[in-house]
Amino acid sequence: MSVVDWRSLVERGAAERASDLFFKVGSEPHLRLHGAVQPLDLPPLTPEDTREIAYDLMTDRQIALFEDYHERDLGITHGEVCRLRINIYQERGNIGLVMRLIPLDILSLEELMMPSALGTESVGLARQGLVLVTGPTGCGKSTTLAAMVDLINDTRACNIVTIEDPIEYVHRDKLCIVNQREVGVDTESFSDALKYVVRQSPDVVLIGEMRDPETMNVAMQASETGHLVFSTVHTVGAAETMERIINMFPPHDKAQICLRMSKSLNAVISQKLVPRCDIPGRAAACEIMICTPTIAKLIEEGHPTDVYAAIDEGAFWGMQTMNQALTNLVGEGKIDEDEAMHNAGNRTELKQMLRRSAQTVAAGAEAAPTQEGGGVSAGAGEFAAPAQGQAAQPPATSYQQPPVEYQQQPPAQYGPQAPAHGQSAPTEGLAPGDPRRPGGT
Repeated sequence: MSVVDWRSLVERGAAERASDLFFKVGSEPHLRLHGAVQPLDLPPLTPEDTREIAYDLMTDRQIALFEDYHERDLGITHGEVCRLRINIYQERGNIGLVMRLIPLDILSLEELMMPSALGTESVGLARQGLVLVTGPTGCGKSTTLAAMVDLINDTRACNIVTIEDPIEYVHRDKLCIVNQREVGVDTESFSDALKYVVRQSPDVVLIGEMRDPETMNVAMQASETGHLVFSTVHTVGAAETMERIINMFPPHDKAQICLRMSKSLNAVISQKLVPRCDIPGRAAACEIMICTPTIAKLIEEGHPTDVYAAIDEGAFWGMQTMNQALTNLVGEGKIDEDEAMHNAGNRTELKQMLRRSAQTVAAGAEAAPTQEGGGVSAGAGEFAAPAQGQAAQPPATSYQQPPVEYQQQPPAQYGPQAPAHGQSAPTEGLAPGDPRRPGGT
């Protein structure tokens, strides 16, 4: 296998919308399509093949570092095809590679079919605070962050600084100036870059990953001083994210960290990519936590496990749990129940939610009136076809009696109300001689 072969395989993978390309000694190259790893019809790779590919991708300095420490992350752009995030590693004495294929064009939140809450002033368009995108490897965290950064780039004139290992999506200057720094190329480490980032007059800071307490501490400090900070954490839910961050720090610092998080955190978006059943591809299921006063109080008091119940009841603020997101996707016909159960946060709860949803749909189908012989349901605001010999009736309204506290009560300043027919007027509180007293006495 020649060195140029990896380029043709990258082009093939990009054309087929693959997410990853695998090179392993003793096995043919593989592509990951819609989450499934599939072999290519090529001969198995030899140790010389993978070594030649790896060394063709690295600079002399990177080769020297790799030979001392057998791990290397790279980021390169392959012509006008795509960008590659490459990990080179050693496996049983041989070199292996995994290439993540990243489109050059950044999709919008609408094109990604993400919840509208991500494009609001509480999350993507906030002026300051901390926004975390979480989830397992390969769930689209970088794509979601890139879409939110691109939204800011389209709508706000500011300075954006990103610190990544390596750079994935490349942002062009639009309304914003976008400075992208790569660890190992433009800076030695996350900690070094974060030490000086506040001196670069940023409005928005993107940190590729929260890896340690020092990174988390600097991110909170930047958000507390008027910057909007985006980052990622490898957790599977909002409550787990809070616990992970709090447990990063020593026990004697936890109370202070809880207080700082309650003040600086804007939102946590936890996402998974679920295989679709209607078309080829995957759908994003997102758990969204917006830091409302209720949630901020729970974080401040050190009760992150109680956050889930607040998210479950926070639809008004744009929040939803992972199970609510999965239930919606099943109801829309995008994923099936088996895939939903595989990705459930709480399997027992999701099973009950899916059963209630199915019962609601079935009850609605039975209750919907249909035209005789036509089978067409009468929609909201329409008249159902009357039976022969009967007059047409208007549709039933969906009006419901308002709650008691919102029902109009007779104001006290209007005085006593007129008595009902056959009842005597109340005399309590009326002075003698008041004309409203019976007989005027």
